[in-house]
Amino acid sequence: MRPKILVVEDDAAIQDALVYNLTQTGYQVLTARDGVQALAIARGEQPDLVVLDLMLPELDGFDVTRVLRKESSVPILMLTARDDEIDRVLGLELGADDYLTKPFSMREFLARIKAMLRRVQLGREGAGESTAAVSTQDQIVSGNLQIDLTRHEARLGDAVIELKPQEFDLLLFFVQNRGRAFTREQLLEQVWGWEFSGGSRTVDVHVRWLRAKIEQDADAPTRLVTVRGLGYRFEG
Repeated sequence: MRPKILVVEDDAAIQDALVYNLTQTGYQVLTARDGVQALAIARGEQPDLVVLDLMLPELDGFDVTRVLRKESSVPILMLTARDDEIDRVLGLELGADDYLTKPFSMREFLARIKAMLRRVQLGREGAGESTAAVSTQDQIVSGNLQIDLTRHEARLGDAVIELKPQEFDLLLFFVQNRGRAFTREQLLEQVWGWEFSGGSRTVDVHVRWLRAKIEQDADAPTRLVTVRGLGYRFEG
């Protein structure tokens, strides 16, 4: 089946260009012009990826992201015309997986789409690039934290942890390399891949999400700790 992509963009010229290039590349494409319509289509069609403009009528991209993240883990590529770090960081904190600032090249846009879908597919297969290199076990255990590679699932005790694909990949990488410190740049390269051009703040956001899900006290982490002046380390 061809991946299904929902393009949410109120500028007709930009939407037409995105739809044309995605269709030519072989994707199924759905479209919406405002946030309300976007949510209705996402709920009904269950797309594999959402391309979401930030400035939308009815509901803006931030509001759409908030709602989508409560209902699904669909990858979100956010588009913004404002080269403002606050917008980009807020989008990531709300749950967007990646972002592009307008104007952008269609080649870069398609590369981002391909990379995001590839990460999702690897997750569904239960193995990421770092997984095969480090461990062939079906289960990885660290205290009451268990990672099931076959089911692509993490648990704390008996409770399943709700993780987005990128959160799972990051947690898996940390656990497989427990005790070793990594810089943000190393984590971007190892987990997100060389094709990802987002900033290192992306790592901070995902670490904060993970701490909220695996730490007893996210403000005083004992598992996923900060290495001052360097980056992060996972303690067994």
